[in-house]
Amino acid sequence: MTTPLRLGVAGLGTVGMGVVSIVRRQAALLAARTGRDITITAVSARDAGKDRGLDLSAYAWESDPVALAQRDDVDVFVELMGGEDGPAKDATEAALAAGKDVVTANKAMLAIHGQSLAEMAEAAGRVIRFEAAVAGGIPVIKTLTEGLAGNEITRVMGVMNGTCNYILTRMENAGLPYETVFKEADDLGYLEADPTLDVGGIDAGHKLALLSSIAFGTVPDFDGIEIEGIQRIAIEDIRQAADMGYRIKLLGVAQRTGRGLEQRMQPCLVPASSPLGQLEGGTNMVVIEGDAVEQIVLRGPGAGQGPTASAVMGDVCDLARGFRMATFGQPATTLQSAPSTRAALPAPYYLRLALLDKPGALAKIAAILGNSGVSIDRMRQYAHSETAAPVLIVTHKTTRTALDEALAAIEKTDVVVAPPVALRIESV
Repeated sequence: MTTPLRLGVAGLGTVGMGVVSIVRRQAALLAARTGRDITITAVSARDAGKDRGLDLSAYAWESDPVALAQRDDVDVFVELMGGEDGPAKDATEAALAAGKDVVTANKAMLAIHGQSLAEMAEAAGRVIRFEAAVAGGIPVIKTLTEGLAGNEITRVMGVMNGTCNYILTRMENAGLPYETVFKEADDLGYLEADPTLDVGGIDAGHKLALLSSIAFGTVPDFDGIEIEGIQRIAIEDIRQAADMGYRIKLLGVAQRTGRGLEQRMQPCLVPASSPLGQLEGGTNMVVIEGDAVEQIVLRGPGAGQGPTASAVMGDVCDLARGFRMATFGQPATTLQSAPSTRAALPAPYYLRLALLDKPGALAKIAAILGNSGVSIDRMRQYAHSETAAPVLIVTHKTTRTALDEALAAIEKTDVVVAPPVALRIESV
């Protein structure tokens, strides 16, 4: 008889308890689909006495996740604690050293330490699986490593943080300012304990680093990502984008260029009629472009107990079937260290400026843009206060380098009353 696959689950929060629930509820289905029983033998969390809604008395309890990772009755260590360092990293390394495979939802740990952990796993003949670390229930890791393995990937892009997408779509649909919707999202429990991880683009940046590594065969390089959050997006930007047929999304883009690997996570304007433009609420979407497949779109829930636990169990089931693969789709020692580069391909940009309401102010801005080689496509001026005149400019295609040169000069003038807002208009 085939022996059961025995799990040790570290972290019994929302996702951890979702995994426990699936293992219990779907025991027969899991066995039928993998050819063996999948069981939980031991668990670990900070508070053994907490009521988590399910009876955990059948499982051995370890207060130390490292001890859990080293148990002889654990075959797969399921790491659901989170955090790029500390107990999560220590326990993952302990599991690999003890000859265990690892399934994790920890994008921060892998974005920062993924290369060293992958090398450690492969040297030990072990496997790290992390479908749940990117885009929740969307099987994007499996799509890149398996379904699209015959493609040279040319671009990966997507909306990878449901909280930011909720905030931006809520602002548009309800006509509410950023500060109001931010508080609403916080009250609903949508934000991380450190909200900057969400609205600052860091959480989504971790995910982009992992997708980029798989897509382009490169060492995960979180530090090489240009990251800009949504904190400066005003309701005026939402409205003006809509007037032009666009919506604003926190968009991650990764592509290889002649100068190196371009990775950016920043608010962009996308056509309202595009799949990304139609994305509502907390849903995630990843768009993958390859030389053979051209373009595919993956859409689904990017977080939550059920979707994330589902992704964890997908990895567990692959291990139960005996399916094994290098962490980032190819041996870690073959991953390249690609130089990081800023957005090199020209694109149009949306600019919002607040200028002093005095003669010559707008002419001065136009002259600065022209001197930097930035051409104006269209321009609007809106109702202004006693001191400031809001001005909207859409440029023709230009490079970010030229635009940054112009913006730096604009900020040094005596006619702007607030830092300009610049958003790329992305072709999708």
